[in-house]
Amino acid sequence: MTGAVSDSPTLTNDDVIAARAGVPLERLPRHVAIIMDGNGRWAAKRGLPRVAGHERGTDNIRRITFAAGEIGIKYLTLWAFSTENWRRPADEIQGIMRILGEAIERETEELHKQGAQLRHIGSLEGLDENLCKSVQGAIELTKDNTNLVLTLAFNYGGRQEVLHAIREMVRSGIPANEIQEETISRFLYTNEIPDPDLIIRTSGEVRMSNFLIWQAAYAELFFSPVLWPDFGPEHLHEAALDYSRRERRFGHISAAAAAGSQ
Repeated sequence: MTGAVSDSPTLTNDDVIAARAGVPLERLPRHVAIIMDGNGRWAAKRGLPRVAGHERGTDNIRRITFAAGEIGIKYLTLWAFSTENWRRPADEIQGIMRILGEAIERETEELHKQGAQLRHIGSLEGLDENLCKSVQGAIELTKDNTNLVLTLAFNYGGRQEVLHAIREMVRSGIPANEIQEETISRFLYTNEIPDPDLIIRTSGEVRMSNFLIWQAAYAELFFSPVLWPDFGPEHLHEAALDYSRRERRFGHISAAAAAGSQ
């Protein structure tokens, strides 16, 4: 597994076109997951309250979702709120919940028209009843769409997900000697979607922060210095292009090394 920190300047429109054309479909990541980081810093740089950054970051979900579908990415997972985020100030949490609810009400119909299927991973326990109904309604409305699967990781934590899977396996009465890696994967929130090929983190932070810790075992990592509200289609294309140039070995030796050993 390799990681990259991108410090390149913002790409021009010509670069965007070149990036899109330069990634053969078979070299595209099938599943891209994004840690959407930097909303608070984006707001602070502009002298705005943190909630303004979350509003701008939520607005950015639409353009990145459409950009992903446009270049052929089939699964997009966005981390919107972690289980650790409950430690933040109460007014910020309330703002995030309000913004998410408004976004789901506002964007679901358009996502449906675009053929996107909406999913949720994490727990809905403890969330506002109206927010839960909005999430469940959006999932029901879009469940048969196939152009793009958009998964929102909300009230989500990787360790909590693994713990939930273990508890469900115990409740199911599966004998310990019958538990395989595939068994665990089957009990994860993500059991119906493939593991991520590429994980992007914005804002310059270089860590995973408890995100998809089981599923990310062989994911390629791309760290961008761009704050999430400013992360545009050109940056997504840049990450996809970088991914397309990598050789994923899954524990094997590289093709070049194999050829040299013959």
